[in-house]
Amino acid sequence: MNKILEIILIFIILTGCSFNKNSKFWTKEKIKVETKLKTEKIFAKEDPLNLEFNANLSINIYSKAVNKNFSNNLNNNNGRINFDGMFSNKSKFRFSKIRNFFRFEPEIIIDDKSIIFFDNKGAVLKFDSNSKLLWKKNFYTKQEKKVKPILQMASNKQTLIVADNISKYYAVNIDNGELLWSKYNNSPFNSQIKIYKDKFFIIDSNNILWCYSLKNGNKIWTVKTSQAFIKSQKKLSIIIMNDKVYFNNSVGEISAVEIETGTLFWQTPTQNNLILENTFSLKTSDLVGNKDFIIISNNRNSLYSLDVNSGVFNWKQKVNSHLRSTVINEFIFSVTMNGFLTVIDSKTGNFIRVTNIFSTTKFKKKR
Repeated sequence: MNKILEIILIFIILTGCSFNKNSKFWTKEKIKVETKLKTEKIFAKEDPLNLEFNANLSINIYSKAVNKNFSNNLNNNNGRINFDGMFSNKSKFRFSKIRNFFRFEPEIIIDDKSIIFFDNKGAVLKFDSNSKLLWKKNFYTKQEKKVKPILQMASNKQTLIVADNISKYYAVNIDNGELLWSKYNNSPFNSQIKIYKDKFFIIDSNNILWCYSLKNGNKIWTVKTSQAFIKSQKKLSIIIMNDKVYFNNSVGEISAVEIETGTLFWQTPTQNNLILENTFSLKTSDLVGNKDFIIISNNRNSLYSLDVNSGVFNWKQKVNSHLRSTVINEFIFSVTMNGFLTVIDSKTGNFIRVTNIFSTTKFKKKR
């Protein structure tokens, strides 16, 4: 008897809520309503800047011109350089050509009286101001030379630090080119090198910031950040200000760490990393520091100003560029990838002037 009652109750429940058309529980109308979901583009592409603004506006950028030493520019801000654009002398020196040079962004080390660069077999060359070769040193094995290492360098006028894309790093006496020490890392390096007092800093392809001893190359501390599944070829950036190291990684995060201990001070993401393709194709400019803020731009049509103490965004502007900006007084200067020179108010982020610098250039030369 109990089983019969149970069957009757189940039948009543099913017929009351499922097969009654007016209930709209299993009807086509209900299915259609459920499937009409609202969608929104999260990664919609924004059009890059393509119009001039105040193109004839005169801007006073007067400041004391400084002949900077670019071999260890700690904040990456070139500022206003004392250069008149004239070349009175010219000389040449032929050396082994570096294949796909444009992809790697190597830097020439320039100080008051000399120039240091490298060739496609990893040899380091030092020239005087007249292009006379002072010394040439190669510290690679025959097998390593075949790989054609790409070198990143920095100097403090006494010591030259070299790191490469095959995981080797070493120190050289800058006066005579003699090797001071040489070591290997677990991963290749892919960033600027910054020397600060008795330490130097560099980022590897796993987005790890390394702090090494300048004296012997021993590890002092490391800071790990988010890794990308595919290694980016874009060189990463480091600046040093206020006893802190600021750096970016290949997935768009910007971090600040204490220079002595490596303790993470703050970390700010600039990208949504849910889509792998986004992080792989991301190209960022060098970080540029200036007292209270940090500037960085990318090929996603974004230029950011971050508060140096908290990492909070001050503002964001539409500038499509992975070229390094420069700051002079209260102005930020940046050149976009389609040839527009932008001048931005560093406090508000507003455009002051936008000029098409290729407006009178023919298409072939423009490319």
